Amino acid sequence: MAGNAPLEDPQVLALWTGFDWTPDNRRASAEIVAKYPAGRQHSAVLPLLDMAQRQVGAETGTQGWIPIPVMEFVGREIDMPFVRVLEVATFYTMFNLQPVGRFHVQVCGTTPCMLSGSDDVFEACYKRGLKKGHTTEDGLFTLSEVECLGACANAPMVQINDDNYEDLTEDSMAAILDALAGGETPRPGPQVDRQTSCPVGGPTSLKKMAERNYDYRSQWGETPAPAGGEGA
Repeated sequence: MAGNAPLEDPQVLALWTGFDWTPDNRRASAEIVAKYPAGRQHSAVLPLLDMAQRQVGAETGTQGWIPIPVMEFVGREIDMPFVRVLEVATFYTMFNLQPVGRFHVQVCGTTPCMLSGSDDVFEACYKRGLKKGHTTEDGLFTLSEVECLGACANAPMVQINDDNYEDLTEDSMAAILDALAGGETPRPGPQVDRQTSCPVGGPTSLKKMAERNYDYRSQWGETPAPAGGEGA
């Protein structure tokens, strides 16, 4: 991110040269690679990069990122040229190429979220000292604007590390940031009375399906389930 050490910084390179798996990750790595047929080990690059990023995060108290020596290490693990590993790491935005904070706040700015109030979500961030492309001085938050995160029905939303927070307002976003800063774990998912992506207030059709596995087929002129099976 802007304001942090660049990917090719000599001190950063020296710091992460000699990176190796922890014992647990060494075992997990072997299991991951073994899932792929002989000659197809390059397919393991995605899960290995993800695991490497998480290990860096655990060692630095952050969400994690992937320095060049770590990419080189992953390449050696599966006999994959560094440039190919770099191509993968730079293609997927799930991989951080620069240091980030403990919480990587990724605000969706795509049209559904923008029309539903993502500017208010950003405002809550700005009022707490977060700036796009920067990490706060305390190392707690990094703020990014990203493209669609796939929760358009629950816009606006953000992804913070591995969790999504949806149906946000300026106040609810502020509460989430304050909770994280205070060492709490806010509830992920919709921040309103909504079950996943159901309509606010509950289902509006096939309501009995929300209570049990109701069989509607008799109402549709179809043969109902046999007695003793799934029925009304």
